[in-house]
Amino acid sequence: MRLFRSAGSMGVALSRLAGLMLLLVLLGLRVADPLVLSSIRNQGFDILQRIHPRPVVPQPIKIVDIDEKSLQLVGQWPWPRSEVARLIDRLTAMGAVVVGFDVVFAEPDRLSPDRIAEDNPALPEQARADLLKLPSNEEVLAESIRRSRVIVGETSARVEDQTLAARDAPIPEVAFATLGADPTPFLLKFPHLVQNLPVISDAATGRGLFTVEPDPDGIFRRIPLVMMVEERVRLALSAEMLRIATGGEAFAIKTGNAGIEGIVVGGVMVPTDGSGRVWPWFNGSSRDRYVSAGSVMSGEAAPESIAGHLVVIGTSAVGLEDFRATPVANFMPGVEIHAQIIENILTKEFLHRPAYAIGMELVFTLVLGLIIIWLVPKIGAFYSFFAAAMVLGVVAAGVLWAFFSQRMLLDASFPGGTLAAVFMLMATANYMREERQRRQIRSAFGQYLSPALVDRLADHPEQLVLGGETRELTLLFTDVRGFTTISESFKSNPQGLTRLMNQFLTALSKAILDRDGTIDKYMGDAIMAFWNAPVDLPDHAMRACRAGLDMVKQAEAVNAKRREEVAQNPGETLHEIKIGVGINSGECVVGNMGSDMRFDYTALGDTVNLASRLEGQSKPYGVTIILGDNTATAVAETLAVLEIDLIRVKGKTEPERIHTLLGVEDMAADERFKALKEANRRLLGSYRAQKWDIAEATVAEMRGLSSAMDVNIDGYLTLYESRIAFFRAEPPGDGWDGVYTAASK
Repeated sequence: MRLFRSAGSMGVALSRLAGLMLLLVLLGLRVADPLVLSSIRNQGFDILQRIHPRPVVPQPIKIVDIDEKSLQLVGQWPWPRSEVARLIDRLTAMGAVVVGFDVVFAEPDRLSPDRIAEDNPALPEQARADLLKLPSNEEVLAESIRRSRVIVGETSARVEDQTLAARDAPIPEVAFATLGADPTPFLLKFPHLVQNLPVISDAATGRGLFTVEPDPDGIFRRIPLVMMVEERVRLALSAEMLRIATGGEAFAIKTGNAGIEGIVVGGVMVPTDGSGRVWPWFNGSSRDRYVSAGSVMSGEAAPESIAGHLVVIGTSAVGLEDFRATPVANFMPGVEIHAQIIENILTKEFLHRPAYAIGMELVFTLVLGLIIIWLVPKIGAFYSFFAAAMVLGVVAAGVLWAFFSQRMLLDASFPGGTLAAVFMLMATANYMREERQRRQIRSAFGQYLSPALVDRLADHPEQLVLGGETRELTLLFTDVRGFTTISESFKSNPQGLTRLMNQFLTALSKAILDRDGTIDKYMGDAIMAFWNAPVDLPDHAMRACRAGLDMVKQAEAVNAKRREEVAQNPGETLHEIKIGVGINSGECVVGNMGSDMRFDYTALGDTVNLASRLEGQSKPYGVTIILGDNTATAVAETLAVLEIDLIRVKGKTEPERIHTLLGVEDMAADERFKALKEANRRLLGSYRAQKWDIAEATVAEMRGLSSAMDVNIDGYLTLYESRIAFFRAEPPGDGWDGVYTAASK
């Protein structure tokens, strides 16, 4: 045993070293943060938003949607700038606070009068001259913009493009303040700005970028609120709309040691990540946010749907393909992302992932990983699993608490995955070490103990004691009827008898094992089995009864096979094997029983003895399966069960109500069986009341009912016919209790 302990200590040290190395490697991998880890982490954040999306609360923000209806009304996109001007005028008249465009007017309108004149040289000179006198569509749009508060949309080019650089107009400066260090090293940077035509841009009250960038998996999770384009700091469209709506004051950028911490716009501090991107707390697309641009232009839209609202103009039309994948929706119109950011700011409900989050997650993972490495080798597999589950539960609970109560995004995937990997390594090492110890125990004790007991000793050495526990079991005994006669016919062929019984006992054993029974022992042609030990089975009585019915079918199948074999060998004698089955439920003592030198796992008690006696009564009662009263009570509502007697079996003084089991649910639900069961109740009642004529008539009635159902209870009915005849000749007297005392086992 000292050798076992020494080898075990060495194994523990090696497993702890391996666990520590794995933990350090995984922590280093998190610091490097490859794409696969960031993708898994982001998907975890998506799950949080899907579990708890932002509540839908009406806010003063509307999307004027260039939808299918609008395209049918005005025509294909892009619309003439004069139509866009008309839309702005309508929104201004309806009381829009500010209007933002999720589109950019970077090219001249091909439907402007001057462009039509230039593009059609065949026009009469007078017509061309008249067209050139008209204001361009850009000028018409610019005038409408001047009459309102409009923020025009701009976007950024992500690569160097000299063509764009040559076309760029000077970028207007936007005033901003800094809180902390210079923010420009941390901001996202883009080489070029795609601007609106100067006549349109100069007329606008503000300019905002609708640049959005997906994560590598194509999901739009973080949206830049402030960025740099051509070395100029610019606000996103959503932030610029709020800045103009609240008076057009300068915004501020707050910077810390780890990067940008947030921006102040409209008097609200909006937390961002280190590069100035906000984590929108999304909710699902809501049509309450949308007003059709066509309904605005036609006058169908109610004024109150626009009055007092910030309005962002964009499109959800399928053909314009302005859809984005977000954490809560595979297809969300891009314009709605800007609207939801504005809602986040207005309600001050932001998601944020603080700069210290990664450090906190690394320290948390390290500490819990070390605890697992120390703890797992000291406790058993079950407690190790329970402890690991608790640790992972703490991780999940902490992440959920941070999100639900603080709107903080913490990563559960890396700590959870790392701790699970360390636990699996330690648990595997434990298992391998314990298996090695089991092999050593088997080698040391295998010569002295039975193989089954050696296995139990290897798993639980503390169980090498005599005794057991009291628990509710269902016992089953089965025996072959007429086995002596069958054996005599095989006097000259003992191998044939062995093959026959092995074939038969295999079939019956399969029926028991298929219903999760425990085969206690084989006793010649008999089998003892029980349910609800060593494994808990709440429905043990039902399982045993179904196993009994299965055994009857298996016996029939063996007999059918034997008939085929005998048909092919005319000289061989056919032996139809019939069985009796006794089933009883009750308290037993179950455990290791025997002597100090050898013992087996078995069950003892009055319940066991009664089950054995019931099997012996199956032949005189002419039925195959007999149930004790406890078993019958447990299954009578489901299976086809008939009470057959009150009997005092040999060796017992107390009578037992016994029953026979005839079939499963289909038979129990059959109206014919219900009639048979009612007739049987009348038979037993009249028999015990000594009303012999009624009892005899009921037996005849039951013969007809059972024959119609093809249920064989002839032996049972014949038994009662003989008893009725006997008691009619020799009445039992007034003191008779109706109990039959069995003369044999």
